[in-house]
Amino acid sequence: MTWWMLAAGLGGLLIGGAVSLRRTWRSVRACGLDRWAPSYLLSDRLPLSLEDDEPLDVFIAVCDHFEPEWGKPDRRTALARVDEWCRRYPALFADCRDVDGRPPQHTFFFPQDEYRPEYLDRLSDLVHAGFGDVDIHLHHDADTPDGLREKLETFRDQLHHRHGLLRTDPHTGRVVYGFIHGNWALCNSRRDGRWCGVDHEIPILLETGCYADFTMPSAPSDTQTTTINSIYYAFDRPEGRKSHDRGERARVGRRAPDNGLLMIQGPLGFDFARRKWGLVPRIENGDLLASHPPNIRRLDGWLTAGVTVTGRPRWRFVKLHTHGCKPVNSAMWLGDTVRKFHQDLADRHRQQPGFRYHYVTAWELAQLVHAAESGQPFSDVLSPPELVTVTSGQLSI
Repeated sequence: MTWWMLAAGLGGLLIGGAVSLRRTWRSVRACGLDRWAPSYLLSDRLPLSLEDDEPLDVFIAVCDHFEPEWGKPDRRTALARVDEWCRRYPALFADCRDVDGRPPQHTFFFPQDEYRPEYLDRLSDLVHAGFGDVDIHLHHDADTPDGLREKLETFRDQLHHRHGLLRTDPHTGRVVYGFIHGNWALCNSRRDGRWCGVDHEIPILLETGCYADFTMPSAPSDTQTTTINSIYYAFDRPEGRKSHDRGERARVGRRAPDNGLLMIQGPLGFDFARRKWGLVPRIENGDLLASHPPNIRRLDGWLTAGVTVTGRPRWRFVKLHTHGCKPVNSAMWLGDTVRKFHQDLADRHRQQPGFRYHYVTAWELAQLVHAAESGQPFSDVLSPPELVTVTSGQLSI
């Protein structure tokens, strides 16, 4: 082999390696790993020790991107999906109770763009029976500040005045709501600028009554923030775009700022027990899927992620998310898999009384943050359970 053949071969390897590295880097950016992996590697995981005298209180909130028209079905099919939830959820979970005697709570973040009165009429019955809550989910694209404000105000008022949903702030008297941004693109945070269009979303959310945002984590997506596993306040910045990337941590003894949007994140990290090709750890982002349902092993990862109010480490906030109206996910949610998870939680509490689990709505999760900040006990937030009766799979309040 002559020298030029060796040089050509080496050059080919170098070119091929460079192409491969570029492709890898594009993949890393596309799923947002460059944004959050350094934060994860530099952060501390909180231990799960139950040996201390103080118990470990775990607040579990399921935030469902509840989209009856997922996959663009006809209206009858979409309505049947809602009916199935309202019929089967109480029948399955009325007898599953947490340490406070409350049934599992499910917060339906309903998409403004799929609003039909008949969907919300049914969900309001489920909410008023004590099984959860409704808040606001929004998909939009190429929007304007005025367009965003109009969508939020109109939908907020429809939910409250027509369906008896949402609630009023006890101090101001105005209607408030929790928020999840569709396609994860809060504050126009996608690199390509799609699925939003409004850089300065935080002031509009605050003006229209948003009590907290529950969008994050969004990984694997390039909308993922560098701040992970945190409860913090995000402030509008002059550049606007992705203002929620960082903020001020919620902490004991610090009052909530008037101009900050409370961000309650779910767990995000790497799951080394699940590996792609047997080598690469998969992402744990708190997403509850038919292919990756809730279980006790995942719970330990959610807890060690350490989503807390600074200064109150024994209160662990577990904000999970799902798309419960996708048929494959509905089958998981409304079946034995999730029921077993609730039973396993009860078993863990019986075996370890210091482990105390509480089912909460998104609203209650936010109120627990404020209780921690002001040094109040969680009992000031969690009211006694509603009296719920289930007859032949139907709600009877």
